[in-house]
Amino acid sequence: MNEARSGGEILVANLLAQGATHAFCVPGESFLPVLDALYPARERLSLLVCRHEGGAAYMAETYGKLTGRPGIVFVTRGPGASNAAIGIHTAAQDSTPMIVFIGQVGADFRDREAFQEVDYRQMYGSIAKWVAQIDDPARIPEYVARAYRTALSGRPGPVVLALPEDMLSSRAACADLPRVDAVSAAAGRDEITAARILLANARNPLVIAGGSRWDAAACAALRAFAESNELPVACAFRNQDLLDNRHPNYAGDVGIGINPQLAAHIERADVLMVIGERLGEMTTSGYVSPQAPQPTQQLIHVHPGAEELGRVYQPALAIAATPGAFLAAMNATGSVDPTAWHGAATAAHAYYLAWQEPRPVPGALNLWEIVQWLNARLPDNAILTNGAGNYTSWLHRLFQYRGFRTQLAPYSGAMGYGVPSAVAAKAVYPQRMVISWNGDGCYLMNGQELATAVQYALSVLFVVIDNGMYGTIRMHQERHYPGRVHGTALDNPDFAALARAYGAHAETVRTTAEFAPAFERALASGRPALLHLLLDPQALTLNVSLDGLRAQGEALRSGHAGREGPSQT
Repeated sequence: MNEARSGGEILVANLLAQGATHAFCVPGESFLPVLDALYPARERLSLLVCRHEGGAAYMAETYGKLTGRPGIVFVTRGPGASNAAIGIHTAAQDSTPMIVFIGQVGADFRDREAFQEVDYRQMYGSIAKWVAQIDDPARIPEYVARAYRTALSGRPGPVVLALPEDMLSSRAACADLPRVDAVSAAAGRDEITAARILLANARNPLVIAGGSRWDAAACAALRAFAESNELPVACAFRNQDLLDNRHPNYAGDVGIGINPQLAAHIERADVLMVIGERLGEMTTSGYVSPQAPQPTQQLIHVHPGAEELGRVYQPALAIAATPGAFLAAMNATGSVDPTAWHGAATAAHAYYLAWQEPRPVPGALNLWEIVQWLNARLPDNAILTNGAGNYTSWLHRLFQYRGFRTQLAPYSGAMGYGVPSAVAAKAVYPQRMVISWNGDGCYLMNGQELATAVQYALSVLFVVIDNGMYGTIRMHQERHYPGRVHGTALDNPDFAALARAYGAHAETVRTTAEFAPAFERALASGRPALLHLLLDPQALTLNVSLDGLRAQGEALRSGHAGREGPSQT
């Protein structure tokens, strides 16, 4: 006979049954019974207390990316739930499994617009895979198991469960449910045959890998598939770690500021095999490469969520399968004759390497050289995180990601991701080096989570690139409204002094030569550390200076722009 337990105790027991190892939260009175139940389980389920619910939600999303299991976050009702929305949206757009538990008013106050009361089904119904409220503690195991299955299966994503206060403190006798794993989706024999025929008849095929449901085995299968068929492989926006970027078949990343030669390769391809990637706006340069809704290329679209197939692009062949299952089946049938495109992978990798060749940049601090130094210095399993902004392009274009989940970056393009994602990565993998790459505006959106890193002795190295502006918006501003600077300037604090106030090691870096010694001192400190990089505002993009952007904008306004228009960033 099962003993009666509180709703909080039942919930924690079922998280443990599902294999949860970490949870992230900002504490709230609305889920105190859960905090109490986590106390005796603290050696098995680590609770990281964060400074903001947005940071906590980003940490849970990061856990989902790193482990393939849903990240767990607890936030309180109303304001806490609102703050967590950015992480939920990121999990949705990034196809990341996550479960958000939100405290809720008790049944005696419901539907009165009580203090901080929100209807979460309406609030999150359009971005979460499932939103529900648990009113009976005896049904907690059922809801938790379903939440895991929903978050994991098909195209993964976030689930939101509301927890009324009175339910969490009520007692019930019920059995816990066993661990849930994602449902696998495999391609049928006819689909594999059809994919092989399309590939065998190609003259210029290209593989694009991205999206979700990847693991180390699937990445190994991708590498074997590319090698045996001599195929060039490009990785989708912020999925560059699916194939070692040093591999001779790697063609580069398909996203913002795409290599023009890779863009041309996509246009002239006759068969595009897209594996795992849903073909979002950033990966397709605004749904024009390939052209939506009917690509000029023969599109083989492989995705674990059947609902994504044909949602935007009409494929020649749609296959509902996880990347690993599809690639294993293709590899099992042997390679096709690659004679028609022999040498294409070598040529693609050559133009990828040429795209990384240094260019002169203004100022005493050269991010091109700094990223190339990091590329040579960091171990293969180092994890690099970033948020959104022009500063990310230096990392995405120049750093060579070595292996699965060495890149953590939001497909959603959300700012503020770089700091909390690094904290979570170090909590999950304490023995791996974790570098958080931030712009000044991006850092200040969640920089307070440095306090979380200090509290839990998580020795992340945070890099803050400070040019005194919201760089991406300034770039577009100069192109479209040259010289009319308004709403994009930042008056920043001394980031190094601020980090030292938190208890971190910190230094200011003004020149390229100062970076390497400061980096080594930061690592040697054994503490969370921050390097404040003072970047010349003229070094706004990889390809063109701030003054150059303004000149392009003025030329466009006067009708004298060159045939190619503004330089690509």
